[in-house]
Amino acid sequence: MALQVYPQAKALIFDLDGTISDSLPVHLANWHKIGSSIGFVFDERLVYEMTGMPTIAFAQRIIEENNLQISPGALARLKQESFWESVHLIRPIDQVVEIIRKYHGVLPMAVGTGASRQSATLQLRELRLTPYFEFVVSADDVTRHKPEPETFQRCAELMKVKPTDCQVFEDGVLGMEAARAAGMMVTDVRPYINYGSWALS
Repeated sequence: MALQVYPQAKALIFDLDGTISDSLPVHLANWHKIGSSIGFVFDERLVYEMTGMPTIAFAQRIIEENNLQISPGALARLKQESFWESVHLIRPIDQVVEIIRKYHGVLPMAVGTGASRQSATLQLRELRLTPYFEFVVSADDVTRHKPEPETFQRCAELMKVKPTDCQVFEDGVLGMEAARAAGMMVTDVRPYINYGSWALS
């Protein structure tokens, strides 16, 4: 069973972390590293609850649950800078990258991600996919993040395609909610791809 582009799709939108980029092992390692350095144990299940949300949202949740004496902005910066330093460890999700390469120049394509602009730029560069996307909408470009539809709506606007004509590839529940709220076709990539050994039961 392979990922498919719907015949009626006129544009494609891809989430980044967990969809294009097999980055979760790197994110988890960095959260654990930060936790060890400032005194909290990172609960990995937050990733499954909050995938698609910006780092600042993770930071706020961690601070609240662990009663930490650090600002959300400072914690988010620690995590982001640690991730950027280890971005060379990410790997592509081949089944999704195959779609990207196949439809490059055939259909308009954009990335709609809860990652920061810097994180998105570094990951696409590391995976050698920068030339495939004319438009990238990051957490820095919207005010209402997933599960709100703004990220994907902005992608459609930039590509000049109606939302109902866009197909979204996502791994996150919040991202899928956002795509449906935007009126877009949604493909959950998780049944089609083989992640590494990080998957939690």
